Amino acid sequence: MEDHLKLLFPPEEIHLAVTRLANEIRRDFAGKMPLFIGILKGSFIFLSDLVRASKIPLEIDFIRAISYGSRHVSSGDVRITKDIETDITNRHVILVEDIVDTGLTLNVIVERMKAKNPADLKICALVEKHIRREMPVKIDYLGLSAKDGFLVGYGLDYNEKYRYLPGIYIIEKQV
Repeated sequence: MEDHLKLLFPPEEIHLAVTRLANEIRRDFAGKMPLFIGILKGSFIFLSDLVRASKIPLEIDFIRAISYGSRHVSSGDVRITKDIETDITNRHVILVEDIVDTGLTLNVIVERMKAKNPADLKICALVEKHIRREMPVKIDYLGLSAKDGFLVGYGLDYNEKYRYLPGIYIIEKQV
């Protein structure tokens, strides 16, 4: 079976969304030094572009959670495979996520971060698919919304493939 990709968000649209998000964050965190926590692996390209566009002093850390494996749907079992290294007590934290789908992974990470007593905790997501939400998630900074479909490109993957694509595509299986 071969994958068929259909362009959903071209690079130019992604760039505009990232720039808008960076401007909102710069406005809201003026005079503060936020800690951006990228949720690996999917957020790394988005985080990189967001950090450069933000043009404010900040720090970066990473957390890695797994819930998909090589499937098209979340397993529902969220495992943290890499935790942050920074003490976030009384820090202004922005979780940077590539895509919010069911909300299960992000919910686990948010609860984990809240237990570490940050001054505040915001969520910045490039894409959300609200239709599949199983857990409520308050996204403070949202770039793009998609109805449904398994998305790849711009850091998002399917079984470690397609992260390199400059746009975001819906992956469709061909028979």
